[in-house]
Amino acid sequence: MTKPETVAAAAHAVLTTADPFEKARMSHDLFCLSTLQRLPTGGRCTLPDRPVRPERPELKAPKDMPKRRGGGTLHNRIALLHALAHIELNAIDLAWDAAGRFGADMPDAFSFDWISVANDEAKHFLMLAERLSELGSSYGALPVHDGLWQAAYETHDNLAARLSVVPMVLEARALDVSPPTITRLRNQADHDSADILQIIYDEEIEHVGIGAKWFFYLAKKQGSEPESLFDDSLERYFSSRPKPPFNYQARRKAGLYDSLYDPEKRKKLTN
Repeated sequence: MTKPETVAAAAHAVLTTADPFEKARMSHDLFCLSTLQRLPTGGRCTLPDRPVRPERPELKAPKDMPKRRGGGTLHNRIALLHALAHIELNAIDLAWDAAGRFGADMPDAFSFDWISVANDEAKHFLMLAERLSELGSSYGALPVHDGLWQAAYETHDNLAARLSVVPMVLEARALDVSPPTITRLRNQADHDSADILQIIYDEEIEHVGIGAKWFFYLAKKQGSEPESLFDDSLERYFSSRPKPPFNYQARRKAGLYDSLYDPEKRKKLTN
């Protein structure tokens, strides 16, 4: 890999790499460069509206995706892990897009935070892909939907909205659903898969926290109330507000206070 001149150029290289395993390896190598301060921030680069994707898996509209069943069959566990692998692949691109698209207008720490997230997401993808292989499948074997990237595309010109919708809503939802999923896998005696999801869950708390940190930074910089900025972002760029049940403990650990996203908690504070 030729060393990119800037973070934005590195983001372009990752986003235009189709092979998911090469994308993951590049993310790790570029993270190592950034920790050695050999990947300068600043500078701009025109990033693609959508990442380049491999021929497989087949991309479908969310409404056309087959319904996943909750049973403990091997097929259902493979379908779950495959869907999660696709989410982690998208998360690599989302982190690099944030660093490359918005980093030039933010402190250097912003870009380095998201490069670190990209490195974690690359690790998550590779762990899930390896587990799929152990179960006799592979990433690309099943269809997937592209709804997560649609949220990125729609917020390409508004960082507050990107942080609100992606880490603070979509990724925060993983904090709500992961613990029962891990428990279900353990009850099915699939401890290897459960261990992988536990690692992902623990690190996703940190990732949501990074999104929240920079969201509150922007709110303060703009002189906006966080609740108002969050509400406006969701009203303009997202179809709905977060809905319970919420994992309050994990969300608080990530820096999301209850009344920010839970209207019932906000009502109690104002009454």
